[in-house]
Amino acid sequence: MSTEGPEMEIVHLLRAVTVELGLHSSRFATRNGMHPTDVRALIALMDASRAGDEMTAGRLGSALGLNSAGTTAVLDRLEGAGHVRRVRGRRDRRKVVVEVDERAVELGRSFFGPLIEQAVQLLRGYDERERAAIRGFLEGMREAAAEDR
Repeated sequence: MSTEGPEMEIVHLLRAVTVELGLHSSRFATRNGMHPTDVRALIALMDASRAGDEMTAGRLGSALGLNSAGTTAVLDRLEGAGHVRRVRGRRDRRKVVVEVDERAVELGRSFFGPLIEQAVQLLRGYDERERAAIRGFLEGMREAAAEDR
């Protein structure tokens, strides 16, 4: 494995961005009396909602790498804080799914919105070919990081 060169410079930069994003997320958790896993759970739930998927507790636990007891603890904390609710599934009423409350979405938007807007502005500075390359790199890295899950 090469330890020098422009590729490694980008790998180190990606690591630094990952650390900074983690710290940013931790500040949000701390300011709102949440555990960092609670924030990850809310993100997973919002991503599922955006994709039109219903998220059960079991699917959420798998996405977070938690066992049943850990998932229940996360959901109990989030539900107790009013961030999520457990409801019957729209497609299958026998299933219980977890939905994010709009107040939690607004809380996240108020904190992460400025950073998201900066990312959008940066991406607008690239043409479609460059954005496709960035997207391809990030998707590949996400898949590589998830391989051991």
